[in-house]
Amino acid sequence: MVQIAVPKESAPGERRVALTPEVVGRLVKEGCAVRLEAGAGASAFFSDEAYRQAGAQVVGAEEVLEGAQIVLTVGPLEAAALPRVSHEAILIGFQYPHRDPKRVEALADWGISTLAMELIPRITRAQSMDALSSQATVAGYRATLIAAQLSSRFFPMLTTAAGTIRPARVLVMGVGVAGLQAIATAKRLGANVWAYDVRKAAAEQALSLGAKVIELPISAEGEGGYARELTEEEQAIQQGALAQQVGQMDVVITTAQIPGRRAPMLVSAEMVGRMAPGSVIVDVAAESGGNCELTRPGETLEVGGVRIAGPLNLPSELPIHASEMYAKNLYNLCRLLIKNAELAPDWSDEILAGALLTHRHEITHEPTRSLVGA
Repeated sequence: MVQIAVPKESAPGERRVALTPEVVGRLVKEGCAVRLEAGAGASAFFSDEAYRQAGAQVVGAEEVLEGAQIVLTVGPLEAAALPRVSHEAILIGFQYPHRDPKRVEALADWGISTLAMELIPRITRAQSMDALSSQATVAGYRATLIAAQLSSRFFPMLTTAAGTIRPARVLVMGVGVAGLQAIATAKRLGANVWAYDVRKAAAEQALSLGAKVIELPISAEGEGGYARELTEEEQAIQQGALAQQVGQMDVVITTAQIPGRRAPMLVSAEMVGRMAPGSVIVDVAAESGGNCELTRPGETLEVGGVRIAGPLNLPSELPIHASEMYAKNLYNLCRLLIKNAELAPDWSDEILAGALLTHRHEITHEPTRSLVGA
């Protein structure tokens, strides 16, 4: 019987939980024993009693990690809890290795095998485990609602006795999962939507959702479906061509990110200056430095009448559905680790090998190993 532990999240403002009662029930039926820290699901509105009814054991913080073979988290496990984790355990969650390489070094020193959810390969087999995509869906939706709330204009066209109100002009920059959800949500709200991405393949997806595509003579297709970094010449072309487009928009939502690196700069201070007072920018990439030059992570400021929001941890603002999606990602990943109710990981599997951050006292992810060495 595989022992699975779910500690309470320790990051300030984190409201998600790694497992929901529904997924706990599935794991218990498959022969796993799930131990959950009391109150772990409270911020996501899942009660301890719901977990007990699903078959989990609800315990205190000092007991939850005892004897665990798999430890499931949303964000990184707090350093103080590490000594309570077995050397043979597998730790699974978002690890953000580029933010804190020393913490990754500590995981390797302790001997824990760590699977980083942000390193799950972007392949067809792994789609059901792709937590970056599931949480980006939440972020794109929520960002659009924030934009609508901050905007001084209606999103849809309205015909009233006082005259016709034109729909808002919304530009989504970065057409990944978050960007596509932002486009779809803005369209549902009735806005006229434009889209921009340096990847040519993204244009077809944006068009399929009804957005008008801004095309530039730049193609920056990278590995794993991500964009590569632009050269200085390409950045100059991009900035010059986008300046006029941005200035015409009522709302700009930016979502462009490159895992493990600073977010690309898309909206300069000069572009912000071209926007009309009452316009809005929502920078989904604020946590990784921001796509807008003026973004302040975690703050909403006003510059020349333009409101610029840099929200952090957007998925945590919709904790029920974000947790449900993430828990299913973890469940599907755990099924690769568990065979006949026993822990039996095949580390040569391309999904496990791709997501493996530390294993047997080594940092197995080459970019992180280089970062620690530097």
